[in-house]
Amino acid sequence: MFITGYAVMAGAAERLVLGYDSFGNICGRKNTPVKGAPLSGQDMTNKKYVFFLNSCSLEMQSLEISSLSLCVSSCPQEQLNSLEDLQSFARNNGSFLCIYNLNVSSYTLNPKASQLCPTLPVPPSKYFPLFNRCVPQNPECYSKYASVLISMVNEMNVFHRILSGILAGRDTVIGLSVLALAFSFILVLTFRFIRTLLVHTLIALVVFGLLFVSGVLWWLYYDYRNDPSTELETEKENVKFLLGYAIFSTIVTVVLLSLIFVLRTRLRFTVQLFRIVGKIIGRIPFLLFQPLWTFLILIVFWVFWVAVLLSLGTAGTAQSTSGGQVEYRALSGICYMAWYHFIGLIWTSEFILACQQMVIAGAVVTCYFNRNKNSPPPHPVLSSISVLFCYHLGTAVKGSFLITILRIPRIVLLYLYNILKQKKNAKCLFKCCFCWFCCQESCLRCFNQHAYTSTAINGTNFCTSAKDAGCILERNSPKLASISCFGDFLLFLGKVFVVCFTVFGGLMAFNYHRELQVWVVPLLLVGFFAYLMSHSFLSVFEVTADAIFLCFAVDMETNDGTAEKPYFVDQELLTFVSQSNKLTEGQNQRSTRPFQDNEDGTELQPMV
Repeated sequence: MFITGYAVMAGAAERLVLGYDSFGNICGRKNTPVKGAPLSGQDMTNKKYVFFLNSCSLEMQSLEISSLSLCVSSCPQEQLNSLEDLQSFARNNGSFLCIYNLNVSSYTLNPKASQLCPTLPVPPSKYFPLFNRCVPQNPECYSKYASVLISMVNEMNVFHRILSGILAGRDTVIGLSVLALAFSFILVLTFRFIRTLLVHTLIALVVFGLLFVSGVLWWLYYDYRNDPSTELETEKENVKFLLGYAIFSTIVTVVLLSLIFVLRTRLRFTVQLFRIVGKIIGRIPFLLFQPLWTFLILIVFWVFWVAVLLSLGTAGTAQSTSGGQVEYRALSGICYMAWYHFIGLIWTSEFILACQQMVIAGAVVTCYFNRNKNSPPPHPVLSSISVLFCYHLGTAVKGSFLITILRIPRIVLLYLYNILKQKKNAKCLFKCCFCWFCCQESCLRCFNQHAYTSTAINGTNFCTSAKDAGCILERNSPKLASISCFGDFLLFLGKVFVVCFTVFGGLMAFNYHRELQVWVVPLLLVGFFAYLMSHSFLSVFEVTADAIFLCFAVDMETNDGTAEKPYFVDQELLTFVSQSNKLTEGQNQRSTRPFQDNEDGTELQPMV
């Protein structure tokens, strides 16, 4: 909260994209006065464009353009040769190109008008979409103007260039996020009523998406690399990012295609698995709405996070200079606060997803350990939510914190890799370490889910639940792994499907706006959001399946199927597990040691 308040007070994200004049007024909004600057604090709501009074002779000093700039409502599209032309343009278009305190009727009468108005002749100009500048269209002026603007952008640090790219493509990012939401919702319905044909169709679409996106990335990299007009640092960074994306996408494509080929024989069991999961969800239909609330909460948080990030990136203090002009001086230490803010993004997002997982696990456990399968307990989702907020928020915080802890070294390794990328031995070492942390994160994420289910069964804290879940998994790992392996893999392919086609839409959208944008970073942000959305929606099936099989393992160890200790599992699930693992002959040899110290072993209580 400290960073939020500090960023909002000290930052003005609009300056980055809307632009501002020489007197501290941000174009396109109502401003507050700056002490010592009499022309500041004006209402510029209808004046959205920045116009330089000397656009044909610009010079740059310390990232500041020397010419005076004004906020105007429209750019002059025809050359203005005299003060009378300026006056006529102001009266006809409502766009005043002279200093604010010079009345339009005085353009031709004031003896100092030549100093307070733009240098004549004023070349025709056109609105430039990224920085809201009036760019001169005269070839000679345009060349000088573009040279200064390129120098200014190239001298900006990477952090500010990334922020400018995010702001410039914000509408596209929002549209692509909605597209990812639509894809995720379609996949939820697909898995709810899954059939063998749909599985084959999904796998075919994923294969097509992987190959197509990889091909488009390589094509864009080749196109950018061989473009002779590539001058800006932003364009050079686009080329570097595209190469990294293309290599990463190709590796992922090869790995996933290999796994699809190896696991193709498990397709029949996967369809049967999702039918069982769909049957459980059919008893708790409100589980399908759970990702919607999670998604809305994530969207609110992400919008809040991006707003604070933009404020941090433009944080500075307005100070008046000689002549009543205003300059913004950047504040020190902002980069460190931005890293802290980034860690908050990971932890909070993981915490929200952890809460969803605990709610789903609690509802599934409540229904599983219910003797009357035809009469499910009332309001299992609401009951699970209430218990989560009353007793187990700490469990979600600890689980999400562990994942965040594993992600921080990955970020550090990426940073060090970029610094030492010229050294081959260092590159190899960092790649190995990075892959190791990725594997550990995947294992921890899966283990956390079982810990959440154990918490739902016994109502214990995170550490105790993790220990209990670990013991169960150790004794039943081959059984559980063989059952849920391809199911989890198919759900992962669903997430890849959403990311692939969302990123493809982003490639097509951002590629048409190459100028002065680090658009590959917003594209990465879109891919990250698309994966979180798909994970949020498809995790209903993933968490439900994992919770069912952990409950099944606990049920098998606690009960023996006799009249005194009957199983909670229904016959369909028991038959499926037996067929999948070929355990029919070994059912009588199952351990009857209880999961918790419980003498009769017949009633495991879910959290209530």
